[in-house]
Amino acid sequence: LKSDEVPNSVRAIARCGAGTNNIPVSEMSERGIPVFNTPGANANAVKELVLCALLLCSRGIVDGIQHTKKIYEDEGLDNFDSIKKRVEAEKKFFVGQELAGKTLGVVGLGHIGASVAATGLNLGMNVVGYDPVLNVDSAWKLPGDKMTRMEDLNEMLAECDYVSLNVPYNKNTHHLIGETQLKAMKPNAHLVNFARAELVDSEFMKSQYASGERSGRYICDFPDEHLYDNPRVTLIPHLGASTNEAEESAAAMAAEEIVEFIETGNVRNSVNFPECQLPLPPSDVSGSRLCIVNQNVPGVLGLITSTVGSAGFNIAQQLNASRGDVAYNVVDLAESVGDSDIDKLQEEVSKLD
Repeated sequence: LKSDEVPNSVRAIARCGAGTNNIPVSEMSERGIPVFNTPGANANAVKELVLCALLLCSRGIVDGIQHTKKIYEDEGLDNFDSIKKRVEAEKKFFVGQELAGKTLGVVGLGHIGASVAATGLNLGMNVVGYDPVLNVDSAWKLPGDKMTRMEDLNEMLAECDYVSLNVPYNKNTHHLIGETQLKAMKPNAHLVNFARAELVDSEFMKSQYASGERSGRYICDFPDEHLYDNPRVTLIPHLGASTNEAEESAAAMAAEEIVEFIETGNVRNSVNFPECQLPLPPSDVSGSRLCIVNQNVPGVLGLITSTVGSAGFNIAQQLNASRGDVAYNVVDLAESVGDSDIDKLQEEVSKLD
């Protein structure tokens, strides 16, 4: 989505998913347009795919499938007895390991990460987690008495047999798993990335495979120019949220967020606006609600309240919150305001500097 594709009539944008890399968020902030996402709506779908990847890492399933196909090609269908004997005899090439008792490291402990951690525990794994920006809501969802949170990413990686990446991609997480982190991992540790390809320095990983320094598998649901032909790497389409259930859940959540914003001005799950929840007045109380977006600079709130008062309106309740350069105000007037008065008030507020 490009900024010039968004008409001035747009009041909000919602992304059915967690990532908003395909939306010009900073430009929308400058235009006073909130951008919403749907965290957690696809958590179960992604968690199930992570579980699939852990098993693919452990049991030589992909290699076994490819090897069996080659046996068919080598022997031909006329020699089916020979095919059966070879398939049985050569299964020894694909001896794997069980997940139970191994250590799973979860990087990012939000909706998806917490779900992955719980699944790991249910499989009998030792689970350690790392998330330097964990919020209170996410923390409550963690099985804190059964898993260990670690403060240092490299120390956590050094302990793990499996690592799952579950963090958003931004300038701070670019190559979160870089040269230092890859060197900290056990040589045979497996890495699962169903977040974003750019989280991993795949060029350095390629050099590790080439030198024999790394033998663990890497599974990612994005293409990769450096690892596409590596036998220890499995790349699939971006299927994390590609289930009917996840798509329906995300669409419903996005619609609810926009409806709530348009009808009440409240902001929930925005990536560029502050969280804002101001209860509506009782239904038997008349009044009007104003929602005002401005640059987050000192003195504007006072100008807004004085402008509203000068227009002859009494403020029943209000809420002011800010996030970065964006300040957001929800103001409930004690009186119902007609369309003409609203237009005049909006004009006066827009002149504030």
